Amino acid sequence: MVRDVFELPNLASLRGSMGVGHVRYPTAGSFAHSEAQPFYVNSPYGIVFAHNGNTVNQAELRKMLDGECHRHVNTDSDSELLLNLFASYLQETGKFRVNEEDIFTAIKKLMGKVVGAYACVAMIAGFGIIAFRDPHGIRPLGMCSRRSQHASRGGDDKDICFASESVVGDALDYTDFEDVRPGEAIIVTRSNITRKKLVATSSADAFTPDIFEYVYFARPDSVIDGVSVYRSRMAMGERLARTVSSELLEKGVKIDVVIPVPDTSRVAALQVAQNLGIHYREGFVKNRYVGRTFIMPGQSVRRKNVRRKLNAMALEFNDKNVLLVDDSIVRGTTSREIIQMAREAGAKKVFIASCAPPIRFSNVFGIDMPSRNELVAHNRTIDEIAQVIQADAVIYQTLEDLIDSIQSLNPALTRFDCSIFDGHYVTGGVDEKYLHHLEELRAENDQVKKTTQAAEVSASAQPEAPVSCSGPMNGAEDIGLYNGRTR
Repeated sequence: MVRDVFELPNLASLRGSMGVGHVRYPTAGSFAHSEAQPFYVNSPYGIVFAHNGNTVNQAELRKMLDGECHRHVNTDSDSELLLNLFASYLQETGKFRVNEEDIFTAIKKLMGKVVGAYACVAMIAGFGIIAFRDPHGIRPLGMCSRRSQHASRGGDDKDICFASESVVGDALDYTDFEDVRPGEAIIVTRSNITRKKLVATSSADAFTPDIFEYVYFARPDSVIDGVSVYRSRMAMGERLARTVSSELLEKGVKIDVVIPVPDTSRVAALQVAQNLGIHYREGFVKNRYVGRTFIMPGQSVRRKNVRRKLNAMALEFNDKNVLLVDDSIVRGTTSREIIQMAREAGAKKVFIASCAPPIRFSNVFGIDMPSRNELVAHNRTIDEIAQVIQADAVIYQTLEDLIDSIQSLNPALTRFDCSIFDGHYVTGGVDEKYLHHLEELRAENDQVKKTTQAAEVSASAQPEAPVSCSGPMNGAEDIGLYNGRTR
């Protein structure tokens, strides 16, 4: 958590008027701490760089940076590739100092070389902050502002913030959140804000934001690309209710209660219950001190943590036919465990409805999805999925209804990246060879994670050596303690 990294003493030590931070976990590269962002290069100009997304043509970019640009890349992270590509194009100017037009030119060249999804923020020392988004706008990015806390009385100086979601601005008193448009770059200096569309897309429907942001990833109180995430999940629930009615209720199946799988599906589940005229109940209580299970390595670890994370209240399940509503079903491990918990709590029958269609394909654009063979829906029918997760029936939202639930709130969004559902990757460049390469990388990284965690568990089991010092022990400062360890 950010709060565990940046404590007040850390923040107090920061100097200057610009900053770049990052909370993304690696997807294309390994999970090593050496790949924590932002990245930095001293030459040219001192550039700090952070990136959300995933590039598809990493091998080509790495080869070009080595053979043509003569830039050394230290990690496996595609974010470092983007940084070095940007730095190389800036260096081509040969100038002692660059200006806005030089930066726009460098970003335009970068966009012409990089295939994939990328929402980027960068900082050039002593110059300003830069933000840009790939021509398809797959990953979200927006800008907001507030009156500067250091503005002179009566002045109109502004603080500018770039973030993936509008809630960041809400929490920090920023207003006027607007999305960075696909293929656009924005440069903020002390005296000016300059924005420019760098890639003229060939058609009006080239803008294809990732639909899974609305299903799961974004917070419900966010607004992304003109769409309220909360309202989109309400719309998903309304359409899902129609599907549940046609696939279950019209066939004579009785449902006593609708229960959400906390937290993302609550909004949709409430709409399902209201539209079907069935009681809505909170049947699971969530332990807020357990992290997100979907990013935990190893199925056994995820399964155990589902039990620690959720507790089923028997009063809401006992002797009832239950419809569980979840935002999506990915591996099926969590769903199977939750369904088993419902049965142990006394449910007669357990049906599960998903706000998303079956996830059958890998995500290659920056969401850490499992490889295809780990996806419960991959190469399985709906009935086979129900058997695997031990549900009496599984009801999926149709892709058409999912798209319509978001489009209805912003008709200007004519297309989405739905690759995890339909296998169509909007950027191109994704073939069987590339997918197989990603799956090999993932398997290697998972093995390293397991080895590292085993070593950490072993080390933590060893007794700590006593701390010795001479002189009186009047407090932590006397012996130089910092977070429980000697300086």
